[in-house]
Amino acid sequence: MEHISHTHVEVNGLKLHVAEIGTGPKVVLFLHGFPEIWYTWRYQMKAVAAAGYRAIAIDFRGYGLSEQPAEPEKGNFMDLVDDVVALLDTCGINKVFLIGKDFGSITAYLVAVVHPERVSGIVSLGIPFLLPGPNCIRNDLMPSGFYITRWQEPGRAEADFGRLDVKTVVRNVYILFSGTEPPTARDDQEIMDLVDPSTPLPPWFSEEDLAAYASLYEKSGFRFALQVPYRSLGIACGITNPKVTAPTLLINGQKDYLLKFAGMEDYTKSEQLKHFVPDLDTVFLDEGNHFVHENLPKQVNELIITFLTKHCN
Repeated sequence: MEHISHTHVEVNGLKLHVAEIGTGPKVVLFLHGFPEIWYTWRYQMKAVAAAGYRAIAIDFRGYGLSEQPAEPEKGNFMDLVDDVVALLDTCGINKVFLIGKDFGSITAYLVAVVHPERVSGIVSLGIPFLLPGPNCIRNDLMPSGFYITRWQEPGRAEADFGRLDVKTVVRNVYILFSGTEPPTARDDQEIMDLVDPSTPLPPWFSEEDLAAYASLYEKSGFRFALQVPYRSLGIACGITNPKVTAPTLLINGQKDYLLKFAGMEDYTKSEQLKHFVPDLDTVFLDEGNHFVHENLPKQVNELIITFLTKHCN
């Protein structure tokens, strides 16, 4: 993509793909979710760079153009935390703003809890403060065909995805995750069966965008993606009394299906969040969905830049 440079940086024995635009001491690091990749931040990277920041987006280990770990099935969220900190060290970055989406937000919160001195602020898209562990996502309070439950079952998603080419899998997940209800299959269905092949892409997501995502997942596959986040969500990370001291902005799409997870909307709108993240501002965008940064990029960019400006020392 124009003006965005690409390189690989070795951290913890793996080469991570790094996309970058902009220069200077003020750094913003973008952390993607699933089924995303560095490309998901195309609008935000250019916007923050134009505002005077150095914008960096990575492909997490096992994703896209980054290398696979030797044993993907042993991966967990703390591996991603260690990679983020090692990347900052290697690049000579002392402190950074973290912007996360989906499980990238969980990683950002973890970095802020474990390494508070490295984090200037956090912007989370759609995910309130959560840590991996048995109560992270309450599958037990969701229907049996809930997609996370299905994808946590060893081999099930592999068989489901394996019936289709990579591009179709990414297309289907984008369509499903753009809806207002959590993807849930009947007993005689798999998650990929929920999408009619004639269903068009969302209007804000082009065939060119789909091709960009597909080309990166064709390189990496979904092996590590199924482990982190899905199969490691329930693994506690050994943190007690967590606290995010960095200023934090939570941007939610009101039409994000995640709000239909058991207890999620109440928690997102509760004062309980301030116990974990005292310096928290929350914004809801009425027309925003799970991919709020892609379906409403102008509004999200304005919120991000206002936040960065307020908290940049």
